[in-house]
Amino acid sequence: MNNLIDVENLKTFLKHHGLKPRDYLGQNFLVDQAALQGIVAAAELQPGDVVLEVGPGLGVLTFELVKRAGRVIAVEKDSKLAELLRRNPEFNSGSRRKDPESIPDRSPGQGSGLQKNKVFNLDILKFNLSEHITGDYKVVANIPYYLTSKLLQTFLEMANKPTSMVLMVQKEVGERVTASAGELSILGISVQIYADAEIVLSVPKESFWPQPEVDSVVLKITPRDKYPEIKDKKTFFRIVKIAFAGKRKQIHNTLANGLKMNKEQTWQLLKQAGIEPTTRPQDLKIEQWVELYKRVAYSGQRSENN
Repeated sequence: MNNLIDVENLKTFLKHHGLKPRDYLGQNFLVDQAALQGIVAAAELQPGDVVLEVGPGLGVLTFELVKRAGRVIAVEKDSKLAELLRRNPEFNSGSRRKDPESIPDRSPGQGSGLQKNKVFNLDILKFNLSEHITGDYKVVANIPYYLTSKLLQTFLEMANKPTSMVLMVQKEVGERVTASAGELSILGISVQIYADAEIVLSVPKESFWPQPEVDSVVLKITPRDKYPEIKDKKTFFRIVKIAFAGKRKQIHNTLANGLKMNKEQTWQLLKQAGIEPTTRPQDLKIEQWVELYKRVAYSGQRSENN
């Protein structure tokens, strides 16, 4: 199946099955062997690993995962692609997991026998992960660009977080996720509050067919065992969004307007948090955002106020 990494073979295969890339699903197929191996290497798979793959498409990455991991669960929104992958004997031939009991066999309409690997024809945001994965797992995916932010939020805020995520994402998104103080954004904060993130590989747009308009990167995200205690996430991210409403403005101005506080109150609150009031929001460090949240929460500015 991995002859589909060749663009001409890919086109022939799609034509044979009456398929065309669907723009609304963000279908750009990987046709770069080096990029493929880079994703696999970054995942650092072991024979006992359980892997959740989002958007397997034609299975080019999937079959590399099957060779190395103990079990692969693939979630594909496109019904035709999901069925092609499900019917492919190679999908179940490579699994080496010896103890699949940690993942119940609850795949509807696929018989009662235990299957090492499974394909679910679902939107990943509707996939009930806790029903199918109860232990440790890794996420590996070449995901549609439109889904990136929501997918990161979903996995990083759930109780059973993946031990790692290796994702092909738009270059600009990868840079925002990994940015440090001075270039931080809401997206970067929402990831770095829970995890460490790094770009491990650059992937040019020529590595895909059809060719997208932008370059990509392979992003590795590793959730931390310990991260700042934020009891009210809604309040935390409300503060962040208020501050970034005027990204180039000094933070005392945006907070005063958004929290409906006077200048003196805002300056005092920021000083208590160890933040210079004239700082711009993108210049704050993660720990400063956490301290600011604590001060705002202590002052009585709760999420239900807005």
